[in-house]
Amino acid sequence: MNSEGRPPFRSCDMLKLYLYGYKNQLRSSRKLSHACRVNIEVIWLLKGLIPSARKIAKAFKQAFRFFVGLLKDWDLIEGQIIAIDSFKIRAQNALKNNFNQKKIDRHIRYIDAKIEEYQRLLDAGDKDLDYDLIKEKSEWQEENKARYKAVEKELSNSGQTQISTTDPDARAVILHRNVVNVGYNIQASCDAKHKLFINNDTGSVNDTQALSHMALAAKELLHVDKMDCLADKGYTTGKQIQICKENNITTYCSPKAHSSQHNGLYPMKDFVYDKQNDTYTCPADETLNTNGTIYNKANHRVKHYKNRQACKSCTLRDMCTNNKNGRFIERSIYQEALEENEKRVQQNPEYYRLRQQITEHQFGTLKRQWGFTYTLMKGKEHVLSEVNIMMICYNLRRLMSIFSINELKSKLKNIGLQSLTAIRLISVFLSSFITKSLIRHSIYFVNFKSSKRLYIGF
Repeated sequence: MNSEGRPPFRSCDMLKLYLYGYKNQLRSSRKLSHACRVNIEVIWLLKGLIPSARKIAKAFKQAFRFFVGLLKDWDLIEGQIIAIDSFKIRAQNALKNNFNQKKIDRHIRYIDAKIEEYQRLLDAGDKDLDYDLIKEKSEWQEENKARYKAVEKELSNSGQTQISTTDPDARAVILHRNVVNVGYNIQASCDAKHKLFINNDTGSVNDTQALSHMALAAKELLHVDKMDCLADKGYTTGKQIQICKENNITTYCSPKAHSSQHNGLYPMKDFVYDKQNDTYTCPADETLNTNGTIYNKANHRVKHYKNRQACKSCTLRDMCTNNKNGRFIERSIYQEALEENEKRVQQNPEYYRLRQQITEHQFGTLKRQWGFTYTLMKGKEHVLSEVNIMMICYNLRRLMSIFSINELKSKLKNIGLQSLTAIRLISVFLSSFITKSLIRHSIYFVNFKSSKRLYIGF
């Protein structure tokens, strides 16, 4: 065994420091290192250890999943009703280092104009000009153009609509009031019973394709057969609702208005759909049929319903359509799932409004009170590590308001008879939050394998 060097810090001590720091808005490693020297609570928590800024680091997804499982075992999470919502945080990537094709084209046009201007000055032969300086500027613009061309090639190869050069996973998102910044759209699921976080993820800049992924992940994590899922209008997509339906997840998503234009002609609601025959009946009592072909339209898959022969001689045509070929209707192949979801929301408006109570205030706590409006990390995996820390902290605060100290002691002792690993992990969590209480209450557990007492925080 190599005896050189100093022994490493225990991972549980690093975890305690992280949780304490994130709860108290000490997120940077330098601030945490400084707190280890001057903050009496941190000195007590780490028993005098003073790790450097470089030693304070990573990996919390499994810890968060374990903690959620523990809360489920304690009947604090039911998994019967969940709410899904999202919030946005800034990334470590300036807006000037985020590009789409339109932005790249604009920069290249500007550079080409400057190069052309410099070339005209060189061709003019004015004796008062500094030709060496102009030539140097022209060469610099050529190099700058080459850099943008390289970014354009990288964007083309990525298959994405935008690219960030500092943090490749970050995207331009609307943070608030139409203010655009580069960041992450964090998805989160919360349980209705005690408003506790269940899971999280990040992906697209909007919520359109996130519903089924988040709902299925929560259902799998909580090991439930069925659940109700509440979400706002941004999640209302036919395909996503259909996937949830097929997996025994009942959605209550705010319905969207139909995309057909309000142009004074007959609206979609005046056309009656016959599910059995797969036809529509128009206001003139004519039947619109489909050939059964499914067409791809943007991100949707639709069928077309029409009756050109009837439209030619229809007396109501001027009130129905301006199309020379007559009226035709597009129906999503997931329209039935959308209509069922809309009916549920309309019949249970108070139930749907529970969504705000379940999930909105958590985001306010994280962003307004704890300052979690930006991430210190780069890359999706590392950013989600920060998100997991914050959600562990939030769940812990809720835990402290649900149970008294004596109730926690009792529950931890019951866990101790089952799993020493569970004792250690949860003791780390709790010691990060109830330092003053633990000083007054000497909580400890017995390690049956080594016959040593495991103290929380001592």
